[in-house]
Amino acid sequence: MTISAQAGYLEALYRDWTARMAADPQMSIAMLRSLFDEWHQPTYEPEDVTYRSGRLAGVETIWTLPIDADANKVILYTHGGGFAVGSAASHRKLAGHLAKALGTTAVVIDYRRAPEHPFPAQIEDATAVYRALLDMGYAPENIVTAGDSAGGNLAISTVLKLREDCTELPGAVVALSPWLDMEHSGDTLVSNAATDGLVSREILEGMSAMFLGQTGKPDDPLTNPLYADYTGFPRLYVTAGSVETLLDNSTRLADRATTAGVDVTLSVVDGMQHVFPFLAGRAAEADTEIERIGAWYRG
Repeated sequence: MTISAQAGYLEALYRDWTARMAADPQMSIAMLRSLFDEWHQPTYEPEDVTYRSGRLAGVETIWTLPIDADANKVILYTHGGGFAVGSAASHRKLAGHLAKALGTTAVVIDYRRAPEHPFPAQIEDATAVYRALLDMGYAPENIVTAGDSAGGNLAISTVLKLREDCTELPGAVVALSPWLDMEHSGDTLVSNAATDGLVSREILEGMSAMFLGQTGKPDDPLTNPLYADYTGFPRLYVTAGSVETLLDNSTRLADRATTAGVDVTLSVVDGMQHVFPFLAGRAAEADTEIERIGAWYRG
């Protein structure tokens, strides 16, 4: 398994974060957020994409607007960061690359974060923005929910909540290294512990405790979509890196959705870290994967 030298940038960043967190076990949430806002660094600025800040359904947003994008199609992008860190700003370039590949626009949302706002605040914000997009005139089939890590969870759970509320569902869902398992039961959490530069059981336990708060349940399908019924779910693209601890979140999701009759594409890329599409513009592995997602969407 050989990866490009450029792809090593993401693991180096992750291991630097891990060392800094280990050196300051009592790091404040404000400092953690500052740390994770460095997440934009591996991503090169996409060419021919402009941005616009705004608010939608009371939620702060950053729109990514590729030149020649189909203005009738949009990605609702939910950023990763354990529901507690990360931001629209840290993910706007990644969303820009994805929107450009799909030929759409994208709206990246700054949903409310834990621990100040535990579940269900995040899904409430995402569903509110989705409904606002419908009110703006977007056809449901022209909306894609997409996200990475915890945001990949939200890209899925938002659709589950919309179905529960009898709202028309989006046309497609894209999940990049989704974090779904709030029970931390996956085999790769152990088997890939040495190769994943960032995500450990300790980090997941801390993030899930903040996200679930006092009332959230780790086996609720809206917090842990590995328990969900995927009957009638939109077509789904799931990608992950082979060396990440959350790999089997993706494989278990793909199995469960496929069993329910969903059109699922699962892509596991050798040697890649958690949310490796962050390397867009920098590493061929990320660019190739984003191109695959675009071809899947257009196909």
